Amino acid sequence: MDTAAARSRLESMLHDLDRSIAILRGESAERENSAADAGAGLTDHDRMEAALESLARHRRGVAAALDRIGAGTYGRCLGCGRPVPEGRLEVRPEASRCIPCQSKHDRAR
Repeated sequence: MDTAAARSRLESMLHDLDRSIAILRGESAERENSAADAGAGLTDHDRMEAALESLARHRRGVAAALDRIGAGTYGRCLGCGRPVPEGRLEVRPEASRCIPCQSKHDRAR
């Protein structure tokens, strides 16, 4: 596994996520300052908050993957310790678990 390439992709993802979060926060602040349509604004606000939380969660995963690269544990499953398949890391470079362990983790939540 090429950790230099993974680091580059993850850093790019982190930059893009930070930019998206900043844009949404700016839009959210603009909407809060204009009380044009309170009913529609509430649902827009709820959607905006959900999108921000999703982006923040994704950002935390990407930052954690960069930390794992620094610690030398990138590409190892947090659940079982075996290597995460390279194909999975190609698709989701922030993946911290192999698919079976991720499935177990998701069911436990």
